[in-house]
Amino acid sequence: MTFRSVIIFGAICAVAFGQSKGRAYSAPKLADGKPDLNGIWEVRAKVDANLEGKINGKNIIVDPADGRIPYKPEALATKKDPKRATADPVSKCYMPGVPRLTYISYPFQIVESANQPLIAFLSQYVHTIRNIHMRGEHLDGLDNWLGDSRGHWDGDTLVVDVTNFNDQTWFDAAGNHHSDALHVTERFTRTSPDTITYDATIEDPKVLTKPFKISMPLTLHTEKNFQIMEYECYANKEGPSFTVGDKPDPQHGR
Repeated sequence: MTFRSVIIFGAICAVAFGQSKGRAYSAPKLADGKPDLNGIWEVRAKVDANLEGKINGKNIIVDPADGRIPYKPEALATKKDPKRATADPVSKCYMPGVPRLTYISYPFQIVESANQPLIAFLSQYVHTIRNIHMRGEHLDGLDNWLGDSRGHWDGDTLVVDVTNFNDQTWFDAAGNHHSDALHVTERFTRTSPDTITYDATIEDPKVLTKPFKISMPLTLHTEKNFQIMEYECYANKEGPSFTVGDKPDPQHGR
């Protein structure tokens, strides 16, 4: 091989390596060509404690840049009311709501099949089932703990539009809250074999001065024989007690 050939060969290899290195991850596909999100996922960071916190030094709330929820003054005063310190609806074993169900500290299973009218999220938390309807429009007159979820695909991203909430859930255990005017737009993008990037835009004209956005990774459980366990929550005067199967839940210190 001549010196000129070596230079040309090296240049081709460098270009090819650069393209390979910069190539975006391509998620596995179902028979209908849609990304396969099946698996048991969990946010490993303690996001549920306070949405105004950080993951690996980065704000969970990515917009606004200060990582704070843009409350109206009266809504902020409600959040700071000391009487709310023990009023978290989760302490009464209520459904966590959306988006909180995604990042509460328990795993959930995504069940997806080709050409089906819905995608199911099966959470270990209080046996909660959330259905993402892939056909049809929002229904009128609903008042739901988890809202009414309508999904579609934007390329390889599952986009879920959620409306028709009640005002009984919180965003986290710190008392961050919303009204029945809550509107959430979620985006689930599989960005590696073991990661879904979860982004959500949260709007509420009754409580917020403007929308805010959150972002965090969902991690796939790859442990052998890992599964969603039977789970129960018992509310009492001292607060809720939790069991997984017939034993206390050691994973979460309950």
